[in-house]
Formats: sequence, C-alpha cells, structure tokens
Amino acid sequence: MTSISLSDGSRSARARRSGAKGWWDRLPLLPALIFVILVTQLPFVITLYYSFQRWNLVSTNPPRFVWFRNFVNAASDATFLKAILNTGIMTLSIVVASVVVGGLLAAGLNREFRGRTIARTLAVTPFFIMPVAAALFWKTGIYDPTFGILGWITDEIGIGRINWISQYPKVTIIIITAWQWSAFALLILLAGMQSFPTEVAEAAEVDGANRFYTFRRLMLPHLRPFIELTALLVAMYVLENFAAIAILTNGGPAHATTNLSYYVYLEAFSAFDLGRASAFGMISLALAMALTIPMLRVVSGIFKEGGRA
Repeated sequence: MTSISLSDGSRSARARRSGAKGWWDRLPLLPALIFVILVTQLPFVITLYYSFQRWNLVSTNPPRFVWFRNFVNAASDATFLKAILNTGIMTLSIVVASVVVGGLLAAGLNREFRGRTIARTLAVTPFFIMPVAAALFWKTGIYDPTFGILGWITDEIGIGRINWISQYPKVTIIIITAWQWSAFALLILLAGMQSFPTEVAEAAEVDGANRFYTFRRLMLPHLRPFIELTALLVAMYVLENFAAIAILTNGGPAHATTNLSYYVYLEAFSAFDLGRASAFGMISLALAMALTIPMLRVVSGIFKEGGRA
C-alpha cells in the first residue's frame, strides 16, 4: 500500500511539473493572444452591447436599452429582408461563376505551351488589384455607355449603347466580383490539378481513355476537395462584398444591389442609427456563420489523415 501511494504521489508531482512547464512554454504567446482578443472579440462585445440600445446620433434622445426590439424590427424591415435575398443571390452567383471560370482557366493553364508562365501571371493579376481601383476601372472603362468597352461593342453589333449599371445593376456587381475571385479560384484549382498523379493519367491514356473521360472520371473526383475549399473561401469573402457596390451602384436602384454589409453601412453612416446597424450586423454575422460552419465541416475532411471525413 505504501509503495502504491508513493507511486501515485510521484506521478501526480510529475503531472503538476509538466503542466507548469507547459504554461511557461506558452507564456511568450500571451501578448499575441491578448492582441487577437482586443482586435476581434472586443469590437464584437461592443457591437453586441450597442445592438440592445436605441441610439440615433442625430436624435436628441439619449441612448436607452430596448433589448431585443432592434432584432424584432429586422423581421418587418422590407429593405433588410431584400438585402438578405440580394446577398444570397449575388453570393451564390459569384461563387459558381468564380469556380467555373477559374476551373476552365486552370485546365487551360495546366497544359504545356509556350509562354505559360506569363499567361499564369496575367491570369492571377485581377485578384491582386485593389477592389476600389478595380471598381473604378470597370465603371468608367467598361460599363460606361459612352466611353466603356461594352457600350462600344453593343453599339457595333446594333443593340445600341447600354447603360449596364442602371439597367442590369446586379449583373454588373456579379461580373466584376467574379472576375476578381476567378483568379483566386484559379490558384487553388491549378494547384489541385498539378497534384494529380501523372502515372494515373498515363495509365488511363494507355487504356484508351480520352481527355474528357479522364477529366470526368479521374480528375474531377480528385479536385472535389479543392472545389469545396474554393467555394468556401470565396463565399466567406464575398458575403462582405462592399467596394464594388459602393462604387458602382450605391446599393441601387431601389436597393436592387444592397447586400447585408452595405445595408449595415447605410444604417450606421447614412441614417446614423447605431443601434439598428449593430443589430443588423449581429444578424448578418449569425447568417454568415450558419452558412460557413456546415461548409467548414465538409471541407475539414481534406485536412484529416485518410482524406475526407
């Protein structure tokens, strides 16, 4: 009995020493952890605090707690509901277009040809252009009915000069955003294609399989995790699309292109209603998490040993 007690005591002492050593090893990470909490969690807590208040900066009434009234009022706000619908439509369209266009570009750039390095560099360039600069260029150089390229093309084929921003506002936002994020999809999907085993493709070619069959039966299943990862990352960033909407359409006409991010901005800096803006921001965060968390569970399988979860 005495030997057992001594053994248990020594194990407990070693465990305590190991735990203390572990905390000392993590101590240098404490400043970084504090900085991350201050940058990410503190604004979240402040926004949550404001969302329970009625606080309008242009009102003479002092801020007061209304608790969940701002959240309840969101259900009857037609513009907010329209912003949710616009966000869903534009996000889905941009993700699909980015994956399809990026995949086609990746398939073309995965082949050997002269000048491939230059072509790859040019293909990924749109992703590194600042969103505001890209939106200004598209607004004046492409969409403008008088000076834009699209206006000149439609005029040459006999349709006339179309004002794309006023006539097809949602389409213009989808095109410019998908143009930028297709380059991002290209990077991931091209990496996936280059990781495909060459011996498998050679064996399929020896067996008489054509390129389409090889791509559909072999390459596409191999690319599935990369496609899911691309769709997840593009969706996460496109949900907060702001620059293109602010520069091209200002959310119009008649809130046709107002998404959740831009509507929160309008409530905060046009209506100066910080309480409603904070509540709408919290709802937007909840919707984004509801979308991305299931996708994260699906994609997490590619990071586990043995492939998909």
